[in-house]
Amino acid sequence: MKFYALTRDPSPRNTGNLNASHAWKLPGVEPCPACHLQPEMHTFAQYPCVDLSGLPPEELKKLSSAWPVPHEEFIRRRELVRPLAPPGAVLQPGAVFGPLQGTGLGYFGQLFMQNAMSLCMRREALERLQDAGIRGLRGCPTQVRFRTKQAPELRDIQLESHGQLHPGCLPPEQPRCPVCNVDKGFMLPDPYWLDATRIPEHVDIFRLGEVSGIIVANERLVDAVHRLELDGVVFQEVEAR
Repeated sequence: MKFYALTRDPSPRNTGNLNASHAWKLPGVEPCPACHLQPEMHTFAQYPCVDLSGLPPEELKKLSSAWPVPHEEFIRRRELVRPLAPPGAVLQPGAVFGPLQGTGLGYFGQLFMQNAMSLCMRREALERLQDAGIRGLRGCPTQVRFRTKQAPELRDIQLESHGQLHPGCLPPEQPRCPVCNVDKGFMLPDPYWLDATRIPEHVDIFRLGEVSGIIVANERLVDAVHRLELDGVVFQEVEAR
């Protein structure tokens, strides 16, 4: 089985642009006074199908801000969200919830990536891929106002987080902070490859667990996209060892 990272198709035709954001988010955490890093790892995980609107208005107001808060307050807000999030959700600073809200302009392909960490699809493209048996695709309607003559019915795709990079492409682990116990992380190696033993078998597309800004698809999805002649993204093969 081959695996591919998704990126936006740079063709001049694909002029689509979203000036939009998700309704709610988990905030940052105030940095550790010793190492000056957040004592919680950041994530680009997106959960557009998670509805937090039933929480008290004062809590929703707090969950609309990404401004860093004390660690204890972050934990409190995370636990408010946890019962409403899907099993296995990555509830770290930066995680976002609820529908995309804002405006859109330009031509949107059948698949659309505003950036490397987000994926949308036109409704008909999502349905065709689901009918083709592609697993791991859950799409939620956006609340985007399109300033175009033919507004697309975009679905914001909610992906599970799985997998990790192969240890052989990572630098040696750095000592953890003695105060907050956080590690310093690493820069994404170039090239990188996936740990074949940690790749999920029950989905055909997923967000890479420890590098959440990368969306990975297997060849079943890529073959379906090509067979159905869906445009908007390109696939770059990633080695798995």
